[in-house]
Amino acid sequence: MTTRQLLRTLLVGVLFASGSWLQAEPQPASSPDAAAEGKQGTRSVSEWLMRMHEASRRRAYIGTFVVSAEGSMSSAKIWHVCDGVQQIERVESLTGAPRSTFRHNDQVITFLPDSKVAVSEKRESLGLFPNLLKANDFSIPKFYSARLTGSERVAGFDADVVLLKPKDSLRFGYRVWSEKKTGLVIKLETLDVDGRVLEQAAFSDLEMDAPVSMSKLSKMMEHTDGYRVEKPSLAKTTAKAEGWALKTEVPGFHAMSCYKRSVAADGNPAPMGTVQWVFSDGLASVSLFVDAFDPRRHGKEGVMSMGATQMLTQRLQDWWLTVVGEVPPQTLQAFAQGLERRK
Repeated sequence: MTTRQLLRTLLVGVLFASGSWLQAEPQPASSPDAAAEGKQGTRSVSEWLMRMHEASRRRAYIGTFVVSAEGSMSSAKIWHVCDGVQQIERVESLTGAPRSTFRHNDQVITFLPDSKVAVSEKRESLGLFPNLLKANDFSIPKFYSARLTGSERVAGFDADVVLLKPKDSLRFGYRVWSEKKTGLVIKLETLDVDGRVLEQAAFSDLEMDAPVSMSKLSKMMEHTDGYRVEKPSLAKTTAKAEGWALKTEVPGFHAMSCYKRSVAADGNPAPMGTVQWVFSDGLASVSLFVDAFDPRRHGKEGVMSMGATQMLTQRLQDWWLTVVGEVPPQTLQAFAQGLERRK
């Protein structure tokens, strides 16, 4: 199971780990008619996202999550519990190389049984829509609309089907299945600019309000006997301090964070001085990775895709740029063309 797919499996628990980033759209004064209209599914995009966020804050569940894209499929078992403040989760890969990931709030540890390595790190945000909690000036309704399109059953649960549609060609759309009673996200499709499904992620089975023990998961997370614990070196920095800037902003995308790393998240050595600059529009995210060009490590320039994830690689004089995100290729191109060296 790839890192991208593993993050996808964390969708339900951490998709909206905080509601603070949701800016309310202007709403008319409440009235009985307005309340009735809301019940009929005419929620704003912010209201739909807030409902989905609130659904995971005080729920415990166990389920099998399946990701499919381009004819391939992967799955994972998830144990999730949250009391509104503390959140802990276990994700066990069921396909590919064995892997177990535990997350307690922002502390994450991944056990790799084949190599007997446990990678421990702090992550400020996880999930399908990472790095969307840092900015207070997001206006998601400016770039996306939400519309209830019907209802369906998924994993035995009745769900509202909500279309999150982009208002330009710089971002993908999403079709979300939100469990009717709780709002919990139980299925999601990522749609290209023409509305075709690029990737699908859904529960194949789900037990709501399951007897998941926070203390038991915490003990399992701390049990590293027999494993070599590695802690990736990740230093917080700024693009300006590293000599980088965007001469042209990509509409709707805000800089969220910037790091320099020497050890990759999988425990392998990272290119010395690799800089990761992260942007988000509130739902979609884009990461720019820059390191010194090395012909022994860096291959051909180009654009690649894997389901909803797009990747662009390009040489910039003495530097090698990799741009990755769940956005259309033209968005990656816009970032690449706007990046410049100022040091």
